[in-house]
Parts: sequence; C-alpha cells; structure tokens
Amino acid sequence: MTTLTREEIERGLAENRHAPGGAARNAHAEVLAGAAEASGDAALFREALDNLINAYLYSAESPKLLVPFARLLQEYDKDPGAFSEGATHSLFWQFKWVATAIGNSPDIPLESAAGWLEDMERRYRIAGYSERPVREAEMWLADATGDDERAERAFRAWRGTDRDQMSDCHACEDNSQGQYAVLRGDDAQALDVWKYVLEGQRVCAEEPHRVLATSLLPLLRVGRFDEARSHHLRGYRLVRGNESLLPSVGKHIEFCALTGNESRGLEILAEHAPHMSPLGNDRDQLVFHGGVLVLLRRLRELGHGQSPAVAYDGRLHSVSELYEILLAGSLHTARRFDARNGTTRVSDRFLARIAQEPLVGMLALGVRSPSLPSTTAAAPAPAPAGARTETVTGDLSELVGRARAAREQGRPAANGLWSQVAVLLDAGPQDAVDPLVSADVADHRALTAARAGSVDAAEQLTAVRDTYRALGQAERAALAELRLATVAAQSGAEPDKIRALLGVALRAAEALDPADPVRTRRIALAELASIRVGSYLRSVEEPRQGAGHGHAPGEDHGHGELSAELNAFVAAYAQAVPDVVAEAEEVLGRVALAQDDPERALPLLASAAARAIGAGRPWIAVDPLVLRAGVLSSLGRPGEAEEAARSAWENAAEVTDAETQGVVRLTLADILLRRANAQEGAAEDARKGAAEQAAEHALTAAHWFDQAGLSADGGAQARLLLARAYARTGRTAEAAEVLQSAMPDLLEHGDGQAVAAHEFLGDLLRELREWRASAEQYVQAAEISKEWEDPRPQARFAQSAADQLSSAELVPEAVAAYEQALQLHRQAGGAPIAEVRILRSLAWLGLRPDVTGAAVASARNRMDEAADVLVSALALDPQSRELRAELAQTWHQLAQVLDRWVTSREAAAREAAGADAGPDAEAQGAAEAETLRLEEIRLWEQAAGLYAELGPDLVQDRLQCLNNAAWTEHERGRPKAGAERISALIEEIRALPEGTVPEWVLPQAERIVTSLLS
Repeated sequence: MTTLTREEIERGLAENRHAPGGAARNAHAEVLAGAAEASGDAALFREALDNLINAYLYSAESPKLLVPFARLLQEYDKDPGAFSEGATHSLFWQFKWVATAIGNSPDIPLESAAGWLEDMERRYRIAGYSERPVREAEMWLADATGDDERAERAFRAWRGTDRDQMSDCHACEDNSQGQYAVLRGDDAQALDVWKYVLEGQRVCAEEPHRVLATSLLPLLRVGRFDEARSHHLRGYRLVRGNESLLPSVGKHIEFCALTGNESRGLEILAEHAPHMSPLGNDRDQLVFHGGVLVLLRRLRELGHGQSPAVAYDGRLHSVSELYEILLAGSLHTARRFDARNGTTRVSDRFLARIAQEPLVGMLALGVRSPSLPSTTAAAPAPAPAGARTETVTGDLSELVGRARAAREQGRPAANGLWSQVAVLLDAGPQDAVDPLVSADVADHRALTAARAGSVDAAEQLTAVRDTYRALGQAERAALAELRLATVAAQSGAEPDKIRALLGVALRAAEALDPADPVRTRRIALAELASIRVGSYLRSVEEPRQGAGHGHAPGEDHGHGELSAELNAFVAAYAQAVPDVVAEAEEVLGRVALAQDDPERALPLLASAAARAIGAGRPWIAVDPLVLRAGVLSSLGRPGEAEEAARSAWENAAEVTDAETQGVVRLTLADILLRRANAQEGAAEDARKGAAEQAAEHALTAAHWFDQAGLSADGGAQARLLLARAYARTGRTAEAAEVLQSAMPDLLEHGDGQAVAAHEFLGDLLRELREWRASAEQYVQAAEISKEWEDPRPQARFAQSAADQLSSAELVPEAVAAYEQALQLHRQAGGAPIAEVRILRSLAWLGLRPDVTGAAVASARNRMDEAADVLVSALALDPQSRELRAELAQTWHQLAQVLDRWVTSREAAAREAAGADAGPDAEAQGAAEAETLRLEEIRLWEQAAGLYAELGPDLVQDRLQCLNNAAWTEHERGRPKAGAERISALIEEIRALPEGTVPEWVLPQAERIVTSLLS
C-alpha cells in the first residue's frame, strides 16, 4: 500500500467529509484512518477516527461505527487532555449513535448492549451531562426485549429529565416519541407529537424526512387522507436515493401498497433496486425490506406474482420469487434479533406488518406512474377516496329488474348493471335462462361492441334485432334498427346505405303501437339521428369549396340548414321528450360556436342543461354545462363560468364514463385556478381557497383520465394544473413531484408547452433550492426555444440557468451561461436591464475564486460597462424609473466591489504582519486604500442621490447606501461626517407624512447614528 503524506491525509479527510454517504465514502474513510494510524500522528489518527464514525453513521453500515468509536474512546481514556473541548463534546455525542448501533445489530449480545448503556450513563454522570439520552436508549432496548414496564419507566424518565447540550435536537426527539406512541397504538398522540416537525418548525439533517415517512400510516388510520398524500409527495423527494434513509423509502413503498398505488410503489422499488442487496445495518434492512414485502404481497394478491420485479443478487426475479427470497431473509434476521433479545417481539411485529390489508381502496396521489399489466385476477381499479359509486348486490332476478329500470331511465349505471347480469348469467345453468334476459344481455354486448368500434358490431346488432322481433319486443327491435344506422355512419358506409338504414329505423319507430309510451321517444331519437347524420352526409357529398358545389369560401357550410332542422325538431318535441330536445339544443349551441357566435350559443347550452335536469336526467346536462363553462371563461366572465362548471360537476354524480368525469373536474379546476390567480376581486384568503379547491378537482381529474387510459393527454394537463394549484398554495415540493412525473407526457404536446413545463419546473426547483436541477430545466427550455425566430425567450432561459448555476457554486458553467444570455439579449435588443444584471453578476463571479487586483479590475470593467448600457438607455428614455434605479444599484455594487478589494488587502496585510515590507510600501498601500475609500463614498453618495430623486418608496435602498458611506467615513477616522449623512436623512423622513416609509426605517437610522458616535 502506498504511504500517504500528512498533507494527503488531511486533504482526503476534507474531501471525505463532504462526499455523499455510502459505501464509497466509507471505504475511503477506512483507508484514511489506516494511513493516519500508520503515520504515528495521534492527533491525525483521532481526526480520522472521528471522520470514519461520521461516514458510517450516514450510510447503510452504521453498526460498523462501534469499532472506530471504541478505538477513539481508548484514545480518550489514555489522554483526555489531548482532546479539545470540541473533540470531547463530539466523542460524548457519538455515544448516542453507539446506543442506536447496538440496538441495530443482533450480533451484539444483550449483556454487551447493557454494558455499553451502563458505561454511557457512568461517563455522562461524571461529565455532568443529563441522563436524558441514556433513558431514551434504555427505552428502545427494553421495548425490543419485550420489557414494556421498563420501557415505560424509561420513557417517562426520558421525558422528565432536563435537556442539555447532549440532548438530541427537538426534531429527532419528537420523531422517537411519536414512534413510541405508534407502537403503543396511539396514532393521534403520535401525530400531535410530530406536529411541529411536520409543520417545519423543528428541522434537522434528517427531519422532517423520517417523520414524514413514519406519519403516513397513522394518518391513513385516522382518516386524514389529504395529509397522508401530501406527506408522501413531500417526503419521498427528501429520501429518494439516500442510503442512510432506506427505512423511510421502505415506508413510502408500504404506503403505496396500502392505498391502491401499487404501480407507484413498484416504481419507487425500481429506483432503489441497487440497494436491495443485504445492508450492513440489520434493522434498517428489516424495515426497508418489510415495506417492500408489503408491496410484493399485495401485487401477488392482485395477480401479478409472475410479473417481473427488480434484480436481486444479479438476477431479475418475478414478484413471487422476490417475495419468497426477501421473506426468508427478513424472517431469519428478525429471529436473530429475537434470539438475542429472548422474545419474539421483532418477528411478531414484522409478520404483522407484512400481513396488513389496504387502508383505503384508492388514494389518488396526483403523480403519474406506469400502469400495472392487466391480469384476469386483478379487480377493477376503484374510484378515489370520496368518489360517489353504486354498489351492485342481489340475485339475478333482482339485478335484472334494476338493470331494466336504469335502462328505461337512461341512467349511466345501466351499462355496469348489465355487465353484472352478464357475469351472473354466464356463471349459472344455461338451460333455465329467460330468453328475454339473454336478449337483453346480447343487446348490452352489442352496444358495447359498437361503442368500441368493433368490426362485428353490426352483425351483433342484427342478431339482437331479430331476437327481439321473435320475442315480440318491437320497441327494443326498433332501437336496434337505429343503432344499426348509427354504426353504419360511424364505420364510413356509403351515404345511400346509411340513409336507407335511418329510414328503416324511423319506420320501425313509427310502426310501434300508438299506445306504447315509448313510441314518441323512439320516433324523436330516429329523427334527431337523421338530422345529425344527414348534415354529416351532406358535408361529405358537397365539397365546401369550388364553383358549382353550393358552398363558396366564407359561407356557413350547411350550418344554416342544420340549425333550421334542429329548431323545428325542438319546437315539435319540446313538451314530449325534453331530454332528447336537450341533446338537440346542445348541437344547436355547438353550431353557433362553429359560426363564431358564442353569445347565441350560451343560452342554447343553458337551455339544454335546464331541460335535461328538469326531465330528471341530469347526466345529460353535463356536456352542455362543461362547454358553456369553457365559453364563459374565454369571454372573461369567471363568475358565470364557475357557476356552470360547478353545476356540471354536481350533475355528473351518476356519470360512469371516466373521461367525462376527468373533463368535468379539469374544467372546474382550471376555472377555479384562474380565479385564484386573478389580480383583482376577491381577497387573498378567498383566492387561496379557490386554489385549494382547484387542486382537489385537478387531482381527481388526473385519476379519472388515468382510468380512461388518457394519462398522456388529459392526465398530463390535469397534473400540470394540479402542480400550478399546489404552487399557488405554497406546496412547492408537492408541485415539483407531480410536475416531474408528468414531464415525459407534457414534452409530447408541442414545443410551446414543453418550454412552459421546463420553465415552471425550473421555477419550482429554484424555490426548493435545488439549484443544479433547476438550471438543467432552464437549459432544456433554452435548447427547445433556440429554433424560434425570437431569441428573447432563449436569452431569458439562459440567464435563469446562469443564476441557478451561480447559486450552485458552479462558477465556470455560470459564466458561460451568462455570456450566452448576454449575447442573445444583445442580438434581440431592447433588454438593457437584463444586460446590466448579467454584467453585474459576471463581475461578482469573477471575484469568487479570489479577490485579486486583476479580478477587481475585471469586475470594475463589468460594472462600468453596465453603467454605460444604462446611460445609453436613459438617453432614449430619460424618465424611466426602472432604468434610473438600476443605475443607482450599479453604482452601489461597484462601491461594494471596491470595498471588497480594500478589505481583502487589509486582511492580507494583517496576515503578513511581522514581515518587513518597508515604510514606503506601507505608505503606498495606505494611500491606495484612502483613494479607494473616497471613491466608494462618492459612488454611494451618487446612488443615494439618485434614489432620493426617485422618491420615498426607495428610502430603504437610500439608507443602505448612506449607511455604507457613513461606516467608510468611520474607517477613515471621520465618524461625525458619516453620522451627519444619516442625520440628514432622518430629518427628511420625519418631515414626510406618517406611513410614507416603513416603520422600522427611522429607528434603524437612529441606531446607526448612535453606533457611529459611540
């Protein structure tokens, strides 16, 4: 092995401290510790041991920290004086990690574990530390061994002991106390304990990450589904790919398995497939694999046992295979714990966990996950929690009665009821089946085939018609005739054939017994079909353009004739069959929209909805109401649009078509979000409430589009809207998670939407301080928009990417992005403020590596260039407040650059104190510093003067400039001159009307004067 020098070891330790947790970091830390020990440098060896302990802690190998900790403890016992105050504190703090590690390894005998706790208690007592951490460790060990009485005593002692510098942070303690409450069956108490962590008031390196995951099932058990969804979306982002938080990943997988989101759980499992191999931490592995086993068991129950899962031990396994492998391994580990603890508690709890039944049929999460492959054993996907559904029960005769009643009333549920009848009919003896029931089932199947566009739909309908005729069911046969005509039109049959079939259907309806109550309805349906299909056939037969063909460019393309026929139909049947007339009026409304006459369409659509509702068939009102809502929204009438959309939603209660349900909710969500984003009108709390409602409807819309097989279309739009609603209500992490899941679909919807989606996601990630990821989104947006004729969008995205790269400390990349953005802005022209801000950013980036004379000179040039750009722009628009404010800000920042240079040179001079630089050099340096300070003061005064011209609303910026100038005067030994500047501003502020400037400005200015003169 190559011997490392002290410098190499120290450099390696510095790099290792900032490396991501995992096996690679651990291996490097082990090498450094070995090299440090071989060097014979005790101080360096202690530092390397401390580093190794920390590396193990934040990985899946945390139990390994026992060995280096024992070595470090030996070093302390040999020479406590060699440990600094900070090193001593760190050593005692690490004792708590040891207490956790002994519980996480079944290979440590119970006697040894107890010995470690006793040693910890003794050392803490001698050092004067609180026993609080000791009692917590005792509680968990007692719980694992089944000694509940001792665990409870330790818990109470833990809670009752004072906190001190050895106590865990409040967030970590809340986590542990909440977990203990869950184990005691008190979910409500746990959630109350976790409240401050979940609200973000108590945080640390691993919280709220762990609490968000641990709270998922308690929230479900107490019925707080919305919070559970939120905690999953927020929490999974925090733990994804983090080796030390694999137990939390397992809890998210378990949550998905118990909420009808098995495909999402499988997706998370696939993301963590590299971590499926045995971990170095037995308890972490048990918790992680336990969550995976809950998912795998659920997938087997749904009929996916033979589907591929993920690789394990270098080979891809099916769901069932992986389940058996992980179950055997986990039970072996659990029983090792039991053998160590002398109880079956660990395995009992583990078996109870993986045997859990779903806590909710389907909890819509909003994120897009790949669908599971269909299986004959899999049950239909349920509606989301809270959706209104109809339960089908009863024997065959009762079910047939309900199906026929629903069919006569035109209820959407009829289709589902007939499907249930078909299942029961197929399962029973065929020789005793009522022929009419068989005909009805055949009718249902033929209609289903027709809706699906099946090639044999016409053949099936013909057979149904003949069967009904033979059974004397003339009105059912007449309806079959009409369906035959409709199928012919849908399949593109010859116009003459379609017209002939329509004629047959109408004659069949007219031939019904005049006393038959459905005769008028059958005739009306046939006539309406003839009108609609006839209009279509005319458009096919008569080209829309060209002389001699009846329709010149700009004419109504047959809309007038269609409208006349529909109006006559409405007049004839308005009283007899209002629900059928409602359909006719809806078509009239659509014709008006096609003629670009929304004001004529609106009352027609309203009338159609009213007729359907009045006829007791509200589901027919849904389509015209949704269309009316969209028209009203486009006309800028949000109140009426919301009213129509809400009415559509309320009347869609019985609609069974998943796509329609999705459209209804998406429409309402879009209108509500528009209201939430309105600049005027309702108060902010009302707008926030509208955004929350929009999120709820968009979430449900996404679910229904998924069920309709439209995840990439309507589902993508619903998720985009959901993300915007979440962002509007401050739920940024949830918005980002939802949007990222929908990105592949959104990118297929054209360049415009792709760019907008990238920009939106970039904005969200920026708010989450995920700088690099945010920059990547802006870069993608810039890449797509570079082919556009207008270069301004690309310039803007390049500038946004540069801002994020700068925040991520990626200086060369940020400089390149700013340079590109600057070139694009100049190419487009008309963006002086963007140019100036880029130039100022480049100036500061040049000072990042080191504040040298060359760097300062370059920064000064950038600032001067920015000022020149603004002067040129002001020549064209002298009164522009924004340009003048930017010029003041540029002078302000140039002064800050000069101040940075003076400060840096003074610090360097202090470091070189003792070296004989000579009196001439010192005098020259002092003269240069004085010259720079005078320039700083001049620039700040210029900026303050310009701010003063712009009015009192910029008094804060003015105060900042004057404050900087005043303290620079103080550094020159002229505090009174600096105080006079601030005092003059104070007098101006006092002369202003009350409320002109923020209340804090005057007291702050007065404090500055006092400090300057003290």
